[in-house]
Amino acid sequence: MQLEVGKIYEGKVTGITKFGAFVEIEPGASGMVHISEVANTYVNEIKDHLSEGQSVKVKVLSVNSEGKVSLSIKKALADQQPKKDGGKRSGNGGRPQENNRKPVQEKAPQTPEAAFEDMLNKFKQSSDERMGDLKKVLDVKRRNPARRK
Repeated sequence: MQLEVGKIYEGKVTGITKFGAFVEIEPGASGMVHISEVANTYVNEIKDHLSEGQSVKVKVLSVNSEGKVSLSIKKALADQQPKKDGGKRSGNGGRPQENNRKPVQEKAPQTPEAAFEDMLNKFKQSSDERMGDLKKVLDVKRRNPARRK
């Protein structure tokens, strides 16, 4: 059987290793699902997600010149889920768009001197806040001599 790259097949898990699982699609046609292609979450132990003899849907990622087949379970699942927005991708991860955002207020163009002054004032404020935090920490350490022992 000649496997088509990008096509989804039903297969059976025939073996599990630390780095992936072997899936037989048809007699004589099998491939490997790398551990990173098992689920959309981090997979520490494949045995937590798959077991030998389990039936799974896999997507063929590639077939190299030696005939080794690279498979993915998570991409097969992602391709089979119907898109709620009619197939249109919004570029925001599938989340519904929100129209209640505040409009961005345009700032009047500043002169280079005014822009520099604004940046300098922000830096001074940030620096003062950080120095205040540092002084608080040092005061606590000075008051508690038992910590030094």
